[in-house]
Amino acid sequence: MSIKIKTFAALSCTVALSFGFATAAFAAGTNAISAKDAWVRWLPNNLPAAGYVTLVNASDKPVDLIDISSNDYGDAMLHQTVSNGSTQKMVMVDRLTVPAHGQVAIAPGGYHVMLEDAKHKVAPGDTVHLTLKFSDGETLDTPFAVKSPAQTK
Repeated sequence: MSIKIKTFAALSCTVALSFGFATAAFAAGTNAISAKDAWVRWLPNNLPAAGYVTLVNASDKPVDLIDISSNDYGDAMLHQTVSNGSTQKMVMVDRLTVPAHGQVAIAPGGYHVMLEDAKHKVAPGDTVHLTLKFSDGETLDTPFAVKSPAQTK
């Protein structure tokens, strides 16, 4: 009888540990950051385009966007439009913090992704992909819908 109890106890511990590891692995595999409403404002004649997206952080800690790249563009850089009285200028930004349980909008008139040197013809109706890298090691391959300036008003 005691052998059956010991075997049952050992089996119970093994199942409990396995469940605990599986739960931890599942939690580690879920994305803390998600992207929504991603789009690019296309401009003709191979002019630089601008990308916009809302980043949502479901984690308990702030996470920084630290790098942006694209197989569709030679350069992808995070910029911020800054008003200085009656003028505006674009300033390159090294990182952008997405607050814990919050979101940040990369939107017209504020932060934007400057996209230069398209590697192929890009036109309204296309989808381009940007790879967003974060300080927690997470990487998002994000599809961006390409829109004409008329479609963004």
